[in-house]
Amino acid sequence: MTEIIDILISASFWAAVLRIASPLIFATLGELICERAGVLNLGIEGIMVFGAFAGWMAVYAGLGLWPGVLVALLAGMAFGALHALLTVPFGLSQHVVGLGITMLATSSAYYAYRLALPEVTSPPRIDPFQPLHIPGLSDIPWLGQALFSQTALTWAAFGCAALVALVLYRTPLGLAVRAAGENPQAVEAQGLSVAAIRMGAVIVGSGLMAVGGAFLTMSAFSSFFFEMVNGRGWICIALVVFGAWKPGKALLGALLFAGFDALQIRLQQTPMGQLVPYQVFLMIPYVLSILALILMSRRAEVPAALMTPFNRGER
Repeated sequence: MTEIIDILISASFWAAVLRIASPLIFATLGELICERAGVLNLGIEGIMVFGAFAGWMAVYAGLGLWPGVLVALLAGMAFGALHALLTVPFGLSQHVVGLGITMLATSSAYYAYRLALPEVTSPPRIDPFQPLHIPGLSDIPWLGQALFSQTALTWAAFGCAALVALVLYRTPLGLAVRAAGENPQAVEAQGLSVAAIRMGAVIVGSGLMAVGGAFLTMSAFSSFFFEMVNGRGWICIALVVFGAWKPGKALLGALLFAGFDALQIRLQQTPMGQLVPYQVFLMIPYVLSILALILMSRRAEVPAALMTPFNRGER
């Protein structure tokens, strides 16, 4: 217990929590936007993989870091457009299309990697985003290291959460997106296109998922390697449910999972880690997240038209 307390009060632990949470925040917000419009996007895992590859490869080819993020965003939006086309106007199964997008995007990333770097045995490295030094704030004891030693992409993740919440709950566009996922007939009655709103939401949401993947190669690490996303996309789907389809609660869920993950990494380095198999520590964030999900999802209200195809003129 003393070891756990020492970990929880260390500045490095909280700095790691923010760093681990950042890609989850981007991807969870992307999935949340899709689902609030009524579309379940199971392509998130593959889109994150391709975003990680596309951003890294763009920088490796000579572009800057922010143009690399833009490349990842556009790549994710392209897969989102394919998903939206198949599920919204064509009305195909969102489960089947989403899993197909995951397999397509993942395989495309691996194939493009081997095609571009056929003779490489270890992934080349790029110069990733560096922690920002904020004059005055970064020099504050403990707090400076814990909160103000993050990269620009981490700050962008939290800014994106605030922006998504603002748009969803304070703008006519956000109202239209939420209505498309709750009562698409009311949206049509107002003369708006449900298909256009849903497709736009899926495309934008998929772009954010790809940026979440790009965070891994351009901020957390400095190279692309297979299996680096490691199921984070599926965790983000659970975080949307945990957050009851609300950006603020989803943000807290991402921080909670990141906290569990950072804790298990540090527990492996304690004397306890010599006695307990490391697989037990790896299970901790997932087991605790499942328990939290069970407790929170009991009170969650699912968007009424989620996964329900809409055909214009039908009642």
